[in-house]
Amino acid sequence: MGKLSRDKGKRGEREVVALLRKHGFEARRGQQFRGGSDSPDIIHNMEGFYIEVKLRQNLNLYDTIDVAMTEKKSHEDVLVFHRKNARPWLITMDAGDFLELMEEFYELRSRP
Repeated sequence: MGKLSRDKGKRGEREVVALLRKHGFEARRGQQFRGGSDSPDIIHNMEGFYIEVKLRQNLNLYDTIDVAMTEKKSHEDVLVFHRKNARPWLITMDAGDFLELMEEFYELRSRP
């Protein structure tokens, strides 16, 4: 990976850290130089989620998710934060995982 690509990756990770912090979450960049599942792109306090960050004009989401699935811990759901230049950040995740979250959210809201 070239220096420009690494720098772009770092910039994307810093942006996502800032976005998470803006919304009240604890977040910092992982130790990318070590690699492996013990150093995710973002270390955060959202229990149960593995975050992958991609700042690219063209992105194969399925390939990105496949790689993240091999790096995450077994109990984690994968969140892919991605964006193109001059566009807002988007989050992609497995539909089944999203719907389970919605079930939990609405179950909690309906309790007296």
